[in-house]
Amino acid sequence: MKCKHSIGLGLAFVSLVLSACSKNDDMPQTSAATITIENILDAKPLVESGTFKNNGTSPVIMPGESISIKFSAAKGQALSFASMYGWSNDLFFAPTNPGIKLYQDNGTPIEGNVSAQIKLWDNGTRINQKPGATVIHPGTAEVTPKTVTEVNGTDAQGNTYAEASMLMKALLHYDGDSYFTLTISNISGGTANPTPFSPGVWAVSYSAGGNLLNPNPLYEAGKPSTDGMTAIAEMGDNSKLANYLTAQTGIFTPLSPVLVVVYRANENPIYKVGENDRGKGLKDLAQKGDAAGLAANLKTVAGVKDVYVLPAASTTVLLPPNGGQPGGRVSQQLTVSEGDRLAIATMYGFSNDWFFASKDNGIDATTKGDVTSSIGLFDNGTALDQFPGAGNAQAGLGGTPLTESKPIKAVPNPNAFTMLPSMAKIIKVTIN
Repeated sequence: MKCKHSIGLGLAFVSLVLSACSKNDDMPQTSAATITIENILDAKPLVESGTFKNNGTSPVIMPGESISIKFSAAKGQALSFASMYGWSNDLFFAPTNPGIKLYQDNGTPIEGNVSAQIKLWDNGTRINQKPGATVIHPGTAEVTPKTVTEVNGTDAQGNTYAEASMLMKALLHYDGDSYFTLTISNISGGTANPTPFSPGVWAVSYSAGGNLLNPNPLYEAGKPSTDGMTAIAEMGDNSKLANYLTAQTGIFTPLSPVLVVVYRANENPIYKVGENDRGKGLKDLAQKGDAAGLAANLKTVAGVKDVYVLPAASTTVLLPPNGGQPGGRVSQQLTVSEGDRLAIATMYGFSNDWFFASKDNGIDATTKGDVTSSIGLFDNGTALDQFPGAGNAQAGLGGTPLTESKPIKAVPNPNAFTMLPSMAKIIKVTIN
C-alpha cells in the first residue's frame, strides 16, 4: 500500500508539471524592441519663389505698364522682390529686407499702397553713368567691387534720382485665405528718371519660432552682391537668381511629439481613411501637434496594450536637420508579443491638419528594420487647408484653424499647393 501510494503521488505530480508546461507553451513569448522616429527632411528656407516679367511682346516693363505677383503668406512672413532700374549700370529696385510687411501686428492683412517700402539700391559692381537711355551695359567695372548700398537721392558718382516710390508703385491686395496679389506699376514716365524695369524675381521665407529662416533672400545691404543679383542689376537677367531661388524653395516642417501605440485589433485604433475624425483626440494632434488627448483615449480602448507620446529633447518638436546638426529623433523601448500591432501618428507641423501615420492596420510589432514604407500622410478633414508653411490659420504659425468636416483621406502628391518629397525623404521609422 505504501508503495502504491507513493506511485500515485508521483503520477499526480508529473501530471501537474505537464499541465503547467502546456499552459506556458500557450502564453505568447515577449521580446524587446526599440522604435525610432526621425525627421530627415532636407529642409528649404523659402516656402515660395518665382519670377515676373511683362507678358507683352517684350519682357521689359515700360513706363505705364504693370505686372502682378500672387503668393501665400502667414503673419510674420514678408515678400521680397528685385528688378533692375533698366537705364542704369547696376541699380535695382527692392524692398528693404526682409521684404514688404504683409500683416499688422494684430494679424490683420495689410492692403493698399506699399510703395514706401521699396528702395533703390546700387549693386556696387559698376561705375555709374548718368541714368538714361544712353547708358552703356554693362559699363565700366568697379576696380574693387563695393557693397550693396541704398541710393538716397544721389549715387556715388553724384547722379541724382527721384525716390523709388515716385518711379515704382506697389499696390497690395488681400485675396483671402492667406493669398495676396502685389501689383507693380512703372510710373517713372514724366519724371526726371524715366526707366524700364527688368524681369525680376520674388521670394517668401519660412518663419519658425517667430524668426524668418532667410530674412535676406535676394541681397544684403552692406555686403557684396551675389552673382545672381549682379546679373539682374547689371543686365536685367533674372535667370541665374531664379535658379538659385528654386533650389532654396521647398518643404520645411517640424514633426510634433510622436504618438506610438501597441495593440491587438483588426483595425488601426487611431483613424480610418474614409471616416470622419472620431472626436477622440486626433483632431488636436493633426491641428496643434497635441497628442495628450488621443493618448488618454487610446488607453481606454479594448486591445490597446501600450501608448507613448515621444517629445524631442529640448525642442519638443522634431526639427529637420540644420547647419550640420542632425534632425530631431525620438526612441522608445517596447515589449511586444507575437500578434501585436504597432502604429504611430505625428503632425505635419506647418499644415492646418495633416498628419503622418501608419497606413491601414499598422504593422506587425515584431517587425525589425526600416518600416518607413508603412507611413503615409493624411488630411484629417477638420480644418480648411492652406499653403503648407504659409497659411495664416495654421496653429504652427500662430493661427486658428478654420473648421471643416470631411472624411480623412490621403494627401495627394502633388497637391493643390506644392509637390512634396517622397515619404522616405521626410520621416524615417526603424525598429530594432
